[in-house]
Order: sequence, then structure tokens, then C-alpha cells
Amino acid sequence: MKQPDDADKAFIRAHTVLECPALVPGILLYSATEITPLWQASEAFLHRHNVAPPFWAFAWPGSQALACYVAQHPALVAGKRVLDFAAGSGLAGIACARAGAMVEVADIDSLARVAMQMNAAANEVVLDILTEDVVGQDCRWDVILCGDICYEAPMTAHILPWLRQCAGQAVVIIAEPGRSYAPQGDFIELARICVPTSLDLEEGTSRDVTIMQL
Repeated sequence: MKQPDDADKAFIRAHTVLECPALVPGILLYSATEITPLWQASEAFLHRHNVAPPFWAFAWPGSQALACYVAQHPALVAGKRVLDFAAGSGLAGIACARAGAMVEVADIDSLARVAMQMNAAANEVVLDILTEDVVGQDCRWDVILCGDICYEAPMTAHILPWLRQCAGQAVVIIAEPGRSYAPQGDFIELARICVPTSLDLEEGTSRDVTIMQL
């Protein structure tokens, strides 16, 4: 990935704070909080700043659960080629890098890719940040991690067939916090992790996340 320009980095620093997610206190992320403009940004604010919905600015339940699971089971990724797919903040990828994995992270949001690079630097790890849409590519990874990806029907229909195909060659794990379009039937439940959440983002103060292997 090319170096982010100063404007992108300045925007992220101005609208987030560097803090640790609730469930993974050892990892720092540039995050939106109650005191930052992105927390309750209006559509007008996002349009004025030419910013897509800032999913990268939040440690979503799925990514926190993946990072926690990797920390508890480092042998899953240590020394392996790992893809953090639809990575957002890069939280799961950072956890994998800390466990000794060779990590690629993918997200189609260009500002998310800048945030991931900044988050990696804050945690003194190396992430290979991909700029292309990897859906449909041949599987070149040993492990693919996906946090909370089944919240919209079109996205789920686009990515699940490819992930199922990859599952023939790699360990494919999805962290699913009970979204409407989660895979049904063709997975092994590995764990359930309760993740603290904010009422500003979720319907309750916690989410039970299922760690499932396709």
C-alpha cells in the first residue's frame, strides 16, 4: 500500500482518539468515541468531508471477538498466512500479527486502509494492506478471518460463495453477532464470546458473538 497522504492521517487524528477496545485492552485503535465528531456524524457531515460510513472507526463486536479468540488460541495463526477480510480497523489482523502470523488485511474503503496502517504503527506490527477487492481471487491464505460481515443481503450474497470455496483450502472463520443474514447449517461453532457494546451502536450493552468455522 502506498503511504497515506497527510490529509487522510490528519482527518483520522482529528476525529478519533487512540484507545483500547473493551475486550482487547492490549491493542490500540484510532476510534470514534462520544467526544469525537464521527461518533454521531450526520449524513451531511460525512458528505461534506467526502467520507464513507466510518465502519473503520469502531471496534465492532465481531472484530473484538476475533481478536480475543486469536489471543486465546495463537496456534491458529502463528507462522501462517492470514487474511483479515473486510477488516475495518484491522483489529483482528493486528491480533494475528502479534501472535506471529503473516497478515494481509483487505477493505474496500480507502480511509479504512489508512486507519489500518496507522493502527498497525500504533501497535508496532506489520500488516500488508491490500487495495483491491479480493472476493473471487484464488485462495492463497491458510486462515481467513471475517468479523461481522453478514449484516446486508447483497454483501452476504456476494461474499459467502467465495468464502465457502476458500474453505476447501483454508480455515475460514466468521465472527457472527446475530445479524440477519448469517450462514445457516454449514459451519462448526468454535466458541461464543460476550462482547461489551454501546447503545449508540447496538441494541443492547453486550452482544453474544458466535465464532464459526465454515
